[in-house]
Amino acid sequence: MRYMLIMQVDAEAAAAFDPTTTDMSEAYAAMGRYNEELQKAGVFLSAEGLSDAAEGFRVDFTSAPPVVTDGPYAEAKEVFTGFWIIEVATREEAEHWARKCPLGPGTALEVRRVNELSDFDQNDEWVTKEQEWRAANA
Repeated sequence: MRYMLIMQVDAEAAAAFDPTTTDMSEAYAAMGRYNEELQKAGVFLSAEGLSDAAEGFRVDFTSAPPVVTDGPYAEAKEVFTGFWIIEVATREEAEHWARKCPLGPGTALEVRRVNELSDFDQNDEWVTKEQEWRAANA
């Protein structure tokens, strides 16, 4: 099973963060050690950091046409700042790896299982097309 570990920073912690007073080399080293541990365990599939929310935008489909709003998002309580995708045998194993992540106060991980094609109706034509596309691009 694949799980996505979504890093979230609450608005207060994000506002208080100052890279000029934070030992970024130690932060990078701690994250590097964590990623290396995931890799050595054979569960690491990918990880990425996300740019600042001010560089992003949000598309709201409540109305037609959808409304695009540039970031940052004042109403957001938390901002997604990065993610990992891991492949493990059980939910408990995903929890084990999430608990080991070197994050601090004001941050959290939301952990969600990534759906597999087998989770969907295998008789649906679009599921079949997706399987064919994946096979052709593997």
